[in-house]
Amino acid sequence: MRARIAVYVVLGIAALSAPLLGIYPVFMTQLLCFAMFACAFNLLLGYTKMLSFGHAAYFGSSAYVTGWLVAVHGWGTTAGILAGIAVAMLLGLIIGAIAVRRQGIYFAMITLALSQLVFFVCLQSDFTGGENGLQSIPRGRLLGFISLDRDAAMYYFVLAVFVAVFLFIRRIVRSPFGHVLEAIKENEARAISLGYKVDRYKLVAFVLSASIAGLAGSLKALTLSFATLSDVSQEASGEVILMTLLGGSGTFLGPVVGAGIVLTLQQYLSERVGAWVTVIIGTIFVICVMLFRRGIVGEIQARFSKGGSAP
Repeated sequence: MRARIAVYVVLGIAALSAPLLGIYPVFMTQLLCFAMFACAFNLLLGYTKMLSFGHAAYFGSSAYVTGWLVAVHGWGTTAGILAGIAVAMLLGLIIGAIAVRRQGIYFAMITLALSQLVFFVCLQSDFTGGENGLQSIPRGRLLGFISLDRDAAMYYFVLAVFVAVFLFIRRIVRSPFGHVLEAIKENEARAISLGYKVDRYKLVAFVLSASIAGLAGSLKALTLSFATLSDVSQEASGEVILMTLLGGSGTFLGPVVGAGIVLTLQQYLSERVGAWVTVIIGTIFVICVMLFRRGIVGEIQARFSKGGSAP
């Protein structure tokens, strides 16, 4: 317990001092957005055992809605973010109501098919800018008076939101609702026999995950000042799966670590090796799957738990 608290304290100090250490704030802000996205996906895969192949639909659609309302219609930053979350929540409710009635590969294929439908709508719609996307999205002001134009201000705002989301997910997992999700993950048939409305619990988890993914997408659009088809593409859905599995699904810090590794490799290797960065990331993923079956954080936790139980 003390070691875990020490880890969180060190990570907190590092996050607060990152801009002061010369680390590019925009990169760190983008990392936090994708870490939030991965944490949202982990709520499904790690704690409910639902593998979604289309989670970028909520991430990207929320980015488009927030960017469109803020850039074109002059909405405030807070209102634009809330609108993006609302759209992601509604989309998650519709897709989840269809998908949660299926299990395994059928669930995954339904989410994939419906996410491709969302991608097609974003491609053909006028308000998204088509292949050009939305450009020059202003960050605006938080609560009407805190300017987010400075990169450091935007970073600390996203950091505060990320911490709140991280604690919210921990609370969900450790609540009675989270215990039911754990029971569904371990043995869905037994959970049904105990009288739980399994589909309702899975749908609530799905909507919560979609909403948090939408929040991450809205913040990403404001951070980088653009929203494109890559945000809602199948590639983005694959990346969030990679981040979660690489760091360790079913762990709190796993998705954060996975997002950090993937984004860092993409950022610092793409200029040097070009398209080969995908091959390098794939190789690292294969090696980690072979050596760390539970993911990096999951394997570390397992080894520490074994050490603690030894006489």
